[in-house]
Amino acid sequence: MDQAAHPFYLIAQAHTCAITLENQRTYARRSGRSAIEDVMAYENIEWDKLGFDYIKTDQRYLSHWRDGDWDQGTLTEDNVLHISEGSTALHYGQQCFEGLKAYRCKDGSINLFRPDQNALRMQRSCARLLMPAPSTEQFIEACKQVVKANERFIPPYGSGGALYLRPFVIGVGDNIGVRTAPEFIFSVFCIPVGPYFKGGMKPNNFVISGYDRAAPQGTGAAKVGGNYAASLMPGSQAKKNNFADCIYLDPQTHTKIEEVGSANFFAITHNDEFVTPKSPSVLPGITRLSLIELAQSRLGLKVIEGDVFIDKLSDFKEAGACGTAAVITPIGGIEYNGKLHVFYSEKEVGPVVSRLYAELTGVQSGDVEAPQGWIVKV
Repeated sequence: MDQAAHPFYLIAQAHTCAITLENQRTYARRSGRSAIEDVMAYENIEWDKLGFDYIKTDQRYLSHWRDGDWDQGTLTEDNVLHISEGSTALHYGQQCFEGLKAYRCKDGSINLFRPDQNALRMQRSCARLLMPAPSTEQFIEACKQVVKANERFIPPYGSGGALYLRPFVIGVGDNIGVRTAPEFIFSVFCIPVGPYFKGGMKPNNFVISGYDRAAPQGTGAAKVGGNYAASLMPGSQAKKNNFADCIYLDPQTHTKIEEVGSANFFAITHNDEFVTPKSPSVLPGITRLSLIELAQSRLGLKVIEGDVFIDKLSDFKEAGACGTAAVITPIGGIEYNGKLHVFYSEKEVGPVVSRLYAELTGVQSGDVEAPQGWIVKV
């Protein structure tokens, strides 16, 4: 899933990043402001203290679907949606969302990371819930407009932060019966973010949940709000017991790992194989997809998509959770049936997870050459 979804983990450094005069001038040229005005705008945000919290930014994108088609969409300063009380999004959960990020590069340019993949996943989610989906072109253009309109909120290069974008589609319009909505809204807003979990890149412990995240043949592979609503209570219980979050097993047999909170699971075997669950109820994450490709092409690891049995944790020397909001969080240990299984360490990050993190974040920030088509310049 988008900490991605929801959620998860961005590693912030423990110091505030100073913006160089050269980059200040670059930002000013791009935004039409003077360098002094740009610096003043940045002074209101303590970049090193950013978490994963809502911050109202300047503009968001809004498009309506009526009479069989989407309108051209527009940017608006209004962060309040005005919808019918009978909207299907409110009563029947007819809605889906995405999560992706824009990054400030060392040269002052802006990278949007794999927005085409988010557009394709949104189209699959919309199809599952009988909603019209924005085209890939409309999706990417909307994201670019929002990034440009809110450029002053992009955390500086080297701060460990990013501009998080939240596209969503909801069913609206006057309705009361259980049916697809007469109208729909497609919107994209953004917030500057730092690390989703406090403490930066260090191992976290998780606990196996007795609850199911999704049903067999259900909506687990779609990025819809109902999946996340169902995770609120199990996640809260895990955190009360001093775990970062809970891990869900497959809903049919309860013998195989599927998801880590709202993120995807992966592990490294003692033979240096990258293993990640494959199931019709697992959300196909963009970060997961990217790690699969980087593990193969950059680290030379064999990739296995398949079953990860909860009673075979000793097969793995390292483990992690990955997602847009999370990037990568190393898993120190997993508690199951009252026993904690520790992977590499509860205090130190393993070497393979560290390399994967460095490669992925390097690509996102422009420090490492990206595979073809992964980066869209804004």
